[in-house]
Amino acid sequence: MGLSGRGPASESSRRPVDAWTVVFEGFDPGDEGRREALCTLGNGYLATRGAAPESSADGVHYPGTYSAGVYNRLDDELAGRTVTTESMVNLPNWLPTRIAVNDDRAGEWLDPLGRAGRPAEHRVALDLRRGLLTRLVRFADAEGRRFTLRQRRFVHMGRRHVAGLQTVVIAENWSGRLRVRSEVDATVTNAGVARYRQMAGRHLQVDEQREVDAETVLLTARTTRSGILVATAARTRVDGRHDRTLVDDRGRIGHDVVVDLVEGAPVTIEKIITMVTSRDVAIAHPAGAAVDLIRDAGGFDELLASHELAWAQLWRRFDVEPAPRGSVTIDDTLRTLRLGLFHLLQTVSPHDLDLDAGIPARGLHGEAYRGHVFWDELFVFPVLTLRMPVLARALLHYRVRRLDSARRSARAAGFRGAMFPWQSGSDGREEAQTVHLNPLSGRWLPDHSHLQRHVGLAVAYDIWTYYQSTADLEFLAEHGAETMLEIARFFADLTSYDPLLDRFRIRGVVGPDEYSTRYPGADEPGVDDNAYTNVMAVWLFRRAHEVLETLPSTRRLELVERLGLTPAELLHWSTLTRRMYVPFLPSGIIEQFHDQHRLDELDWAEYRRRYDDLQRLDRILEAEGRSVDEVQVSKQADVLMLFYLMSADELRELLGGLGYPLPPAVIPLTIDHYLARTVHGSTLSALVHAWVLARANREAALDHFERALRSDVADIQGGTTAEGVHLAAMAGSVDLLQRCFAGLETRHDALWFNPHWPERFGALEFAVQYRGLSVQVRVSGREVRVSAPAGPGTAIRVACGGDFRTLGPGDSVVFLAGTTPRSASVPESPGRAVSGRRTDGHPGADTSSDPGTGVLRP
Repeated sequence: MGLSGRGPASESSRRPVDAWTVVFEGFDPGDEGRREALCTLGNGYLATRGAAPESSADGVHYPGTYSAGVYNRLDDELAGRTVTTESMVNLPNWLPTRIAVNDDRAGEWLDPLGRAGRPAEHRVALDLRRGLLTRLVRFADAEGRRFTLRQRRFVHMGRRHVAGLQTVVIAENWSGRLRVRSEVDATVTNAGVARYRQMAGRHLQVDEQREVDAETVLLTARTTRSGILVATAARTRVDGRHDRTLVDDRGRIGHDVVVDLVEGAPVTIEKIITMVTSRDVAIAHPAGAAVDLIRDAGGFDELLASHELAWAQLWRRFDVEPAPRGSVTIDDTLRTLRLGLFHLLQTVSPHDLDLDAGIPARGLHGEAYRGHVFWDELFVFPVLTLRMPVLARALLHYRVRRLDSARRSARAAGFRGAMFPWQSGSDGREEAQTVHLNPLSGRWLPDHSHLQRHVGLAVAYDIWTYYQSTADLEFLAEHGAETMLEIARFFADLTSYDPLLDRFRIRGVVGPDEYSTRYPGADEPGVDDNAYTNVMAVWLFRRAHEVLETLPSTRRLELVERLGLTPAELLHWSTLTRRMYVPFLPSGIIEQFHDQHRLDELDWAEYRRRYDDLQRLDRILEAEGRSVDEVQVSKQADVLMLFYLMSADELRELLGGLGYPLPPAVIPLTIDHYLARTVHGSTLSALVHAWVLARANREAALDHFERALRSDVADIQGGTTAEGVHLAAMAGSVDLLQRCFAGLETRHDALWFNPHWPERFGALEFAVQYRGLSVQVRVSGREVRVSAPAGPGTAIRVACGGDFRTLGPGDSVVFLAGTTPRSASVPESPGRAVSGRRTDGHPGADTSSDPGTGVLRP
């Protein structure tokens, strides 16, 4: 499980580094974008990339600040058509802090990273435990004057609007005057993704900029079309005697401060900012709120202390830790896992509880995918739901609030129900691009990704699994049920009856594999009967009936009446659970879509000989004048997603209800068939393959797990990390650890474990919250210990194999997997039962019939 490849240093050549610290030594202009993304600091409301404070967007650096849910639309003329694109806006840059020697006749600002050379020392360290980014630079100017620059930076996890930067300058071999310029810059544009740079990127216009007092400036900008106001107040303090001058240029405002430097004596510049938008609650106006907050803010060290406390409380809930540690391999893996959790919590945090914001696929870390929300949230929710369910619920509301928009989209397409968009932004309309650029050929091409209707299935799945883990009937009844039922209605309308097959079919869609978007020579885009879409639609029709059975009778009647659900419609849904068409190959393998087997096979040996990297095979083939639609190639896991979301037993039972057998021997054949034809062009692909390989090929599963884990630290897609982290791969790696290795499941009204954590890695420890009870889990080999702290709370059931125990506050239970259980049957639980079907895990996790399946064996 060791990490390899290009990534943050696991050990410094000078200092010991622990599993909480990510270190970058030296300066590499070609790697700076990746480092800036990985060193992003945020708090779920506000995030700022880890760019050097003296830098600007120059092709090496890319400063970027983003706030959850702040989007704007711009128009472009592309490929002969007007294209309207909504983007997460790059907000005013609060970082700019530059220094110059006051008697420098050239008047140039010093460049510590030395475009003409290299700094004598450059070290950046990200403290994951404290949410603190530190930087040390030692450099000399053209006159031989040597400087030491030390910086600390945070984006406050406890106070959503606040961030701080502290800079300490030491003159090593000279004395004299130093000029410091501290600014807020609203001239920024969205230009962080090279392939988008031909498109409009200026989203801000300045409304107001002024000096508030001798230390503080205010800049208020407005997004050009959405009209969102963003106010940034910045207070700059310098210790010792100094002169100060206001700098007020168009779109930039700040102060020039001149201070005396004495050889060897440090001078500290402290910059505290507040940022407020018109989307915030409980404010009269962003500008007034930003000024009030900056006046109320303390100094850097005072704010840092409360910031660290907020992070300590979050880590108490979210940390995953093997113990004992000490191995470089374990520490590297643990550091990367924590890095993923760190960036997850910087993207979504308790500050999102009253924000109307989703989970951007690339975090608040860059501009890839324009900050849109995809189905990637499917891989994030399991980590949130089992640790902070109140946050998961708040994020589910992002989708619930856009139900009416999804209804409008369905009606516009000629269907009933709710059609959720493939890419979602501010208001829930479809934000997927209509054309995209192939950088290899330079051509703008039609984009059909909006045909990935399966995003609605992911929304329904997230709602149902949240209910499974929390038994939050109030959310299901008042919000989730209506959303699930309307999605089910849409997918029922999407089907059409084929009398030749005597089956219902779903035509003209795109599955999770984004490469297969049309049949060769077809006039219209889309493929027929994507197996993942058809099977998950059947899963949803089954859940829809369970939802109605679960609701209190009064609420059930209200929904039936309001939605106009008739007995005939519900009967049709039942029919679909028996008569949906799923394509199969003669070998019994589920076919990805109807007639895929008629496509050509790719000459894999030839293309691997010609190209080092096939992850973007679609671009390679298009540049050659071919199309990836012509060959049996998958960008990422598609059919195998079924084994990721359902146990082998549940999938077998569902297909059996349709009249299709799924013999156990076919499952490894299915995995091998698609693994041989997948180029892993998405970071999610390695995650899913690690999961499905775990039952039979542990070493191959570990290889894929490591690939998913390293997606961003090693930038395995060759430059994409600079555009924003891959949040689903980060969260999914943690989920893989807890649900594959620890075998954690939520089913039969119980918290289940089937542990297979390799003993050579010590003990795996983590905390979860299940149905209101906080639980501490410790797994070592085949042993699992589950305990709950003393205090108020309701007892839960905990199970391992067929052994069921009751765990209440202050209790602890120990299981040894594989031993004779105390009871061999699933006991009934009091009250309304939550479905016993496995809906949130890996293949074959139902140990009653397939022991050990779906976990990584030691």
